[in-house]
Amino acid sequence: QVQLVESGGGLAQPGGSLRLSCAASGFTFNNYAMSWARQAPGKGLEWVSAISGDVRNAYYVDSMKGRFTIARDNAKNTVYLQMDSLRPEDTRLCYCARHLTNSYASDMDSWGKGALVTVSS
Repeated sequence: QVQLVESGGGLAQPGGSLRLSCAASGFTFNNYAMSWARQAPGKGLEWVSAISGDVRNAYYVDSMKGRFTIARDNAKNTVYLQMDSLRPEDTRLCYCARHLTNSYASDMDSWGKGALVTVSS
């Protein structure tokens, strides 16, 4: 059974940083691309970043480039999202997701329950 469990959310000040983690289990982790997506209250889901299973390729939505960094540790079955220079508009519920294949272009088929990121002074 695929399980994805996010952690590391919380309150950060504007300009601050947070690192989200997503612990995966129930599948061969390095065979799958992983993504982070986020959702503001009452808004749609926004894809943020993806990383291939072999760690060779990482992708970002343009607005996140330079502020967010995705990484994964296949030995620990964990994917990370380092978020720097946080802004109040980054307040979101953040989810990790598994893709159907090692390609980030494939659909996402499994999701965690989310970690809340709040940016406020």
